[in-house]
Amino acid sequence: FRMLVPALLVLFFCLKGHAGLLPHFLQQPADLVVLLGDEARLPCALDAYSGLVQWTKDGLALGGERDLPGWSRYWISGDAASGQHNLHIRPVELEDQASYECQATQAGLRSRPARLHVLVPPKAPQVLGGPSVSLVAGVPANLTCRSHGNAHPTPELLWFRDGVRLDGATFHQTLLKEGTTGSVESILSLTPSSRDDGATLVCRARSQALPAGKDTAITLSLQYPPVVTLSAEPQTVQEGEKVTFLCQATAQPPVTGYRWAKGGSPVLGARGPMLEVVADASFLTSPVSCEVSNAVGTANCSTALDVQFGPILLGKPEPMSVDVGEDAFFSCAWRGNPLPRVTWTRRGGVQVLGSGPTLRLRSVGPEDSGDYVCRAEPGLTGLGGGAAEARLTVNAPPVVTALHSAPAFLRGPARLQCLVFASPAPEAVVWSWDEGFLAKGSWGRFLVETFPAPDSYGGQGPGLISVLHISGTQESDFSQGFNCSARNRLGEGGTRVSLGRRDLLPTVRIVAGVASAAMTLLMVITGVTLCCWRHGKASASFSKQNNLVRIPSSSHGSSSRGPEEEETGSSEDQGPIVQTDHSDLALDEERALETKDPTNGYYKVRGVSVSLSLGEAPGGSLFLPAPSSLGPLGTPPFYDFNPHLGMPAPCRLYRAQAGYLTTPHSRAFTSYVKPMSFGTPDLAPGTPPFPYAAFPTSSHARLQTHV
Repeated sequence: FRMLVPALLVLFFCLKGHAGLLPHFLQQPADLVVLLGDEARLPCALDAYSGLVQWTKDGLALGGERDLPGWSRYWISGDAASGQHNLHIRPVELEDQASYECQATQAGLRSRPARLHVLVPPKAPQVLGGPSVSLVAGVPANLTCRSHGNAHPTPELLWFRDGVRLDGATFHQTLLKEGTTGSVESILSLTPSSRDDGATLVCRARSQALPAGKDTAITLSLQYPPVVTLSAEPQTVQEGEKVTFLCQATAQPPVTGYRWAKGGSPVLGARGPMLEVVADASFLTSPVSCEVSNAVGTANCSTALDVQFGPILLGKPEPMSVDVGEDAFFSCAWRGNPLPRVTWTRRGGVQVLGSGPTLRLRSVGPEDSGDYVCRAEPGLTGLGGGAAEARLTVNAPPVVTALHSAPAFLRGPARLQCLVFASPAPEAVVWSWDEGFLAKGSWGRFLVETFPAPDSYGGQGPGLISVLHISGTQESDFSQGFNCSARNRLGEGGTRVSLGRRDLLPTVRIVAGVASAAMTLLMVITGVTLCCWRHGKASASFSKQNNLVRIPSSSHGSSSRGPEEEETGSSEDQGPIVQTDHSDLALDEERALETKDPTNGYYKVRGVSVSLSLGEAPGGSLFLPAPSSLGPLGTPPFYDFNPHLGMPAPCRLYRAQAGYLTTPHSRAFTSYVKPMSFGTPDLAPGTPPFPYAAFPTSSHARLQTHV
């Protein structure tokens, strides 16, 4: 081991001496900053190397000659034998900014890269609007300073006043292309005042290329628009009083004009600093303004008058529809000065339900439906005020009420009615009975019609009337009940409607009485005729033909001759005719009357006509002589009263019983009023009628008696 250490030391020193003979850099280039137009020098020194040395720019070889042909501003200096290879550039331009290397190509040596930075000093900046900038006092303004050119690095723009740097400037830079700067600008924001008039501001552009920077100065010229004050005299007025407005202004330069406006609309014909008006309610919300102008600009000032006036309605309450149990709200807006007092009442009532612009009704029920009124009393001047109303509709289950229905005859037509109030409107109104149910249209003997109820019907919502028509009533219709029901989304309501029955017995009695009265009257007439015949038997002018009584019956064509023919017959048959119209009787009554009337025709005795009074007959059946065979077959029979006319005079008729005809009265009338009609229900005028074509009512033929 002791002999190995000296051997290693000898080998180390031998290798060290051999390494000093290898090529290597004695000096390498470093980064360099040069002003535009100056000279740049990049050093390079090699030891133990005598081969080719060259420089590269961003990897591009510049050449191996010392004068670097093709690069007029580039050359290499120094003693090549001593290893000096320095690169020179003069004058430096912006394109020379690059990365440079010194290379010993034969030895394979490359220096570290050296970056050449070219500084471009900024030009003097420019202030927009300079050298004298006009500003308006009290109005914020921006001053803009710009620096153009290819300054490198980017210059800094600063603002100074009286050598003191000003704060509050913003900086903005614009790039022309990648790596180059187009322009930079700085904006100074300020609000000038009167002391700034004539002040000098400096904008300075400085950078590393020009540390002292370059300055541009401007002078401020201060102007201001009019400063306006507006007053009104008096300030508080009653509606209709006169008011004077005065507009005062100071300005630099002086004022050039005045303009007046009210609520933004120009006041025509108003000129100068004074305006006189008559105040009304609109001046409270539409202020008066005065606009003053000068060469710099305009300024305006507004003021509103305190005008006192009576209440004016601004917003009516809106109708509401709420479900039962919910809360209802009404709003009503009034305007006035002083503010009016608003009260709420119900239409037709005096109780105050609330005050203020809003009325709240809690948990409303059907009884709360109706119209609600918001009212404002007149103002201090006695003007204004009034009322506005809105309707509240409470949605609730239908309320069904039975309407009066007239009694009906058996096998005759009938009509049942019900009234429905519901909000919302019911889905349908249904009639039901033992046999079935019907909501609309017809089914067998039944027909249903539903239509809006007239306004005269009061209720808790829109009203409907539903009618059930029955054609040809039966015994079961009078014993059973008919249900009228309706349903909406809140529930169902209904009622039971019964059909009353009307007996025919009173009508039969009337017909029987008419027949009896006719028979009795005929017997009286027969007696009178016999009396007159016996008294005037010697008269030659009395012919048998004139003493015949003709009684046409239904079997002899009594229905083939109408009323017109009877009244327009020969002079022999003419006489006073009494017509008793029973067109309002039911069909059953008509048939009964036709079969029970024993006088369905006329009696002619001596050309004297006597009408029968329809009443209860005091006697029995009518006596008639044997009929004559005069006339062709099919003509009414004639009865010969000649043998019975020998009665003594005087020939007079006396009152037999109350209700019978006496001699001075040649006519008597008896009319029968039908207790039930089958027309439209008893509604207010304007209610649409029902079509009743399905239920015809026939009228009785006239019952006439001619004597």
